[in-house]
Amino acid sequence: MIFLKKKKKFNENKNDFLNEKFLNNKNIDELIKIIHKNPILVGKIFRLLNLYKSISIFRILDLTIKKKVIDQLPLIKKMELLNNLSVDDRVSFLENLPNHFLKDLIKYLNPEEKKKTLVSLGYPENSVGRLMIPYYLAVKKTWKVQDVLDHIRKEVKNSDFIEIIYVIDEKGKLIDDIKIKEFLLVDPKTKVSYIMKKKSTVSLKVTDTEEEATKIFSMNNRVSLPVVDHYNYLLGIVTVDDILWVLNENYREDFQKIGGVEVLNQSYMNIPLYSLIKKRAGWLILLFIGEMFTTTVMQNFSSVIERAVVLALFIPLVVSSGGNSGSQASSLIIQAMALGEVKIKDWWIVMKREIVCGFFLGSILGLTGFLRVVVWHNAKLFNYGPHWILVGISVFFSLIGIVLWGTLSGSMLPFIIKKFKGDPATSSAPFVATIVDVIGLIIYFSISYTLLHGTLL
Repeated sequence: MIFLKKKKKFNENKNDFLNEKFLNNKNIDELIKIIHKNPILVGKIFRLLNLYKSISIFRILDLTIKKKVIDQLPLIKKMELLNNLSVDDRVSFLENLPNHFLKDLIKYLNPEEKKKTLVSLGYPENSVGRLMIPYYLAVKKTWKVQDVLDHIRKEVKNSDFIEIIYVIDEKGKLIDDIKIKEFLLVDPKTKVSYIMKKKSTVSLKVTDTEEEATKIFSMNNRVSLPVVDHYNYLLGIVTVDDILWVLNENYREDFQKIGGVEVLNQSYMNIPLYSLIKKRAGWLILLFIGEMFTTTVMQNFSSVIERAVVLALFIPLVVSSGGNSGSQASSLIIQAMALGEVKIKDWWIVMKREIVCGFFLGSILGLTGFLRVVVWHNAKLFNYGPHWILVGISVFFSLIGIVLWGTLSGSMLPFIIKKFKGDPATSSAPFVATIVDVIGLIIYFSISYTLLHGTLL
């Protein structure tokens, strides 16, 4: 009888995966899953990983797990990891730490990396300065191509970014940027000035916002862009990888805000339950207080409801239509603002468009509601009373007014919030719906009272 030797399987529950060869043969996604299943052992896992994988994984972990990694790593590994992180990854981690932890970790950086980090931490949050990599390959226009190639061979050990070579003057001001292939296609004796472009160079200001940087990248097919100060001195570069990372983070934050939730800053499965409740409760309480005004409105119109109970049947119909139209308009404008298609100065154009849209959308829904009353009453499915035609007309005009109000408030709120330096994403669907609910009820009962006064009322 032949016995086949079974291949040994690693048992995560018995910590068999704490094997250097096993871990380093795993891809990033598999390692992330192992870490999330075994957060207590994250320090031991990072001790066994090679530097490349440590850096790749560290940048995408949640802040709480990053803290555990740094706390549990031995001194040598800690210094190695912190010093080899990219400046923007290091800054994004350090800026979220209390000051006493920040000061403690800064001391593990070598002088050069410490200088780069402190410079980046000095720039405003969400600015290009925070994303900037303060090293690059720069040459003078008086150099010959051979000098440039020699310089690249010497400096490439200290830089991973050699796609673009930057031309600066004697003072360090940016003159031009040239793709490295341009230097490979000409005679080595050619001067740099000969292959320089005649048009102006696209660059980012160090104080530009992430949003502005994203727009500039989207309009220029570039893997990186130079960063300059207000006097055009070259300070560093920003890569497209950093911009894609920012877009992903902003998308996640905006999506949470639109849903009426404070930004979590952690994955759903890793955020503590207390924090999850705390971040959701604030918005819910605010929205609940807002919805209390609907009760106040209904109390003021209680006499109308008592004399015409049939009006209460259409409250969910007309109010939800206003909330839906407002949420639609709000989402469209927020997206258009994020893409740079709409600016604050365009508010009047947007308002005119939404008035037209709101009127026609309200008319379509109003006609549908009117037909519902007509069909149901004549088909004997429900008796709306002797003045059923007036009830249908009330629903018709109410829906026009409420949907018009919904589209206007939903489209204008992002402009108002943006004007006051807020985030338009906070004019979320729940927030818009709450405002429309309250005003929508006033519109509905006011129109109904006007049309039914002297008959049902």
